[in-house]
Amino acid sequence: MAGICGIYAFDEIWDVSRFIYYQLIATQSRGQESVGISISDFKKINSIATKGTVQEKLDSEQVNKLIGSAGVGGVFTRDIGGYLSDDISIYYDGSITITEKSVQKFRQNLENMKDEDAVKAFLETLKGAYSMLILTKDKMIATRDKRGIKPMVIGGVGFDLAIVASETAALDVIGAELSRDIEPGEIVIIDRNYIEEIKKDNLPSPANCIFEYVYLSRIDSKINGTYIHDIRSKIGKLLAKEKPVEADVVIGVPETAIPFAMAYANEASIPIDVGFMRTGKHIRTAIRPTQMERMIGVQLKLNPIRTAIRGKRVVLIDDSVVRGTTMRNIVTLLRKRGAKEVHVRIGSPKLISSCPFGTEVPTIDELIAVENTEDEIARIIDADSFGYLDLKDLKETLGSENFCTGCMSGIYPEVD
Repeated sequence: MAGICGIYAFDEIWDVSRFIYYQLIATQSRGQESVGISISDFKKINSIATKGTVQEKLDSEQVNKLIGSAGVGGVFTRDIGGYLSDDISIYYDGSITITEKSVQKFRQNLENMKDEDAVKAFLETLKGAYSMLILTKDKMIATRDKRGIKPMVIGGVGFDLAIVASETAALDVIGAELSRDIEPGEIVIIDRNYIEEIKKDNLPSPANCIFEYVYLSRIDSKINGTYIHDIRSKIGKLLAKEKPVEADVVIGVPETAIPFAMAYANEASIPIDVGFMRTGKHIRTAIRPTQMERMIGVQLKLNPIRTAIRGKRVVLIDDSVVRGTTMRNIVTLLRKRGAKEVHVRIGSPKLISSCPFGTEVPTIDELIAVENTEDEIARIIDADSFGYLDLKDLKETLGSENFCTGCMSGIYPEVD
């Protein structure tokens, strides 16, 4: 999993490195293990790639030395997804593999072909899902796979800057306006003279990643024409109708599940309260690479507020349950702080299969929902009751069938 972003200034008076730095912070929730940034001054590309988070590893002095009018960057759940050099830098979110051989051929084709043909020839060497940004010394190229599994949007600041990112939050943070989603299979080539949009005909139906809507994307983002906050509010209302319970208070696990919890409480007419305070930095425990890091992440992330839960029947709302270990730890913390009952409600369907397209979903033998019913999961995590959102209900809430639901159904779209 990754978050990518890029900016192209049409006038060399702009230095885009600081803008991309803030974009990377806005997409940090999509990857917290590695970060990279590449800036072109139209003569050479200079890059920084490092392990860790944006604010930990990219200090102001480093970023300020990257001077140029075009740039791309990314945050990742593991190593940098892409290819970095002084004449081509590539960042992607997805499951493809980029080889030195394919990039070398791409270099040659850029010199000998039309840009459009060179990009198409390069993309034909890739197998898998992707949204991708390519920076050459004088161009920025954005593209998505033909099924549009990974999100990507494009916008700008007036006539001065063209801006591309995985999510609209990365446009908002620098004051840019959203233009539209980049379409599945589309190639957008940007240089100092024009923006060329090459759209593909005869495409299969879109298969947007459905997990984006319940967990991966930021609450304040809009992807594939859909506002994430609106969807999560609708899910919360649906959970209250489909999985009701008598309770005294509703609390949500920060931050992704808060809209679920607020809507659940409003629909069920149960008071909502702030149930947790976070200590330490914002850690998305579900995408941490090791079990120990996920367990430590819970302790850093969530400290229950005693007066909000003591002696009360609690409805605990979260966005997903993967292995169940994190949720069991949370339920245990609530009971230690005096919760009388803990009823867990999940704003996504059960996860039953890993993801071949780059999202951090564990293997089948690690997924708690594969062989356990809701009642069995309640016993495993020591909750009084447990309930998932139904996949059918989620698709009806989204108003379409055009999604990749593989992690929830075991059925995957073809992307090659």
